[in-house]
Order: sequence, then C-alpha cells, then structure tokens
Amino acid sequence: MASLISSLKRSLSKLLILLPVIIGLTVSPLAVDALYPSDPSSVDALDTSLHGQNLQNTEYVKYDLSGRDLGDADLSGSYFSVSNLQKADLRGANMQNVIAYATRFDNADLSNANFSGAELLKSRFDGAVIDGTNFTNAVLDLPQVKSLCDRATGQTAESLECGGLNQSYVPASKEQNKFNPGIS
Repeated sequence: MASLISSLKRSLSKLLILLPVIIGLTVSPLAVDALYPSDPSSVDALDTSLHGQNLQNTEYVKYDLSGRDLGDADLSGSYFSVSNLQKADLRGANMQNVIAYATRFDNADLSNANFSGAELLKSRFDGAVIDGTNFTNAVLDLPQVKSLCDRATGQTAESLECGGLNQSYVPASKEQNKFNPGIS
C-alpha cells in the first residue's frame, strides 16, 4: 500500500511539472503587429510605393524593403530587425527614434532623411546617398560613423560629429596603472 501511494505521488509531481508545458503548447500564440516575410498577408498589404505614407511605430522583422519608395514616409518610432532596405528611396523620410538593428541601407538614397535619435547598431550604409541626412544623437557603430564621415558634408557631417571623431580618443597613459597596481 505504501509503494502505491509513493508511486502516485511521483506520477502526480511529474504531471504538475508537465502541466504548464502542455497548456503552453495547446494555447495558440498571441498575434503580434510585426511584418514577417513568411507571412503572405504582410507582403500583400504593402504597396510597392509607400511614398509619403504614415508608417509610425510599425515593426519590420527580417523584412525585404529593398528598392521600395519610402520617400517622405513617416517611419518614426518604427522597429527594423535584420531588414533589407538596400537601394530603397528614403529621401525626406522621417526615421526619427527608429530602432534598426542589423539593417542594410546599402546604396539607399537617404537624402534629407531624419535619423535623429535613431539606434542603428550593426546596420550598414555602404554606398548610401547621405546628402542633408540628419544623424543628430543617432547611435551607430564606430566603423559606420567613420565610413559615413568619409563622404559626409555640411549638415550631415555636423550631425555625425565628424570633426570631433578623432578628438575623443584618449591614449593610454604611461604612468602606473592606478586600478591594477603592478601593471603598467
């Protein structure tokens, strides 16, 4: 009788451990307002030309917007993750406070676009047209800032703070290391 009760206790404890897993697998996932390339409805929903449209606070996850006309579109507050905007027309687009992680802007026309306050880590801008683009307070990887500064002029160079790029470098001192004594 004692072995039967012990066996029931073990079975019950295993069931209680597996119960949340079983419930989690049976409940359908919650819908998210992100556009995924594998979702055919999201592809059909986007017109080829998004010129001048209000697309604030939208999400583009692994999305291909290459070659699209996004000129003068308001994408402020939007989120791009591992998206492709290569050769896209973003002239005059409002990209203020955008988060674009690992997004490709290669050969895109970013003339007069506003990227102020944007977080653009791991994003690439190889060959992008940046005449009049505003990068004030944008967060970019240092190699991208250097690459953009090589071809930036006027307001774009000022917003990237290209003039002070090398001034912020502080060389290691030749004095004794105060934080780790004995290491120079």
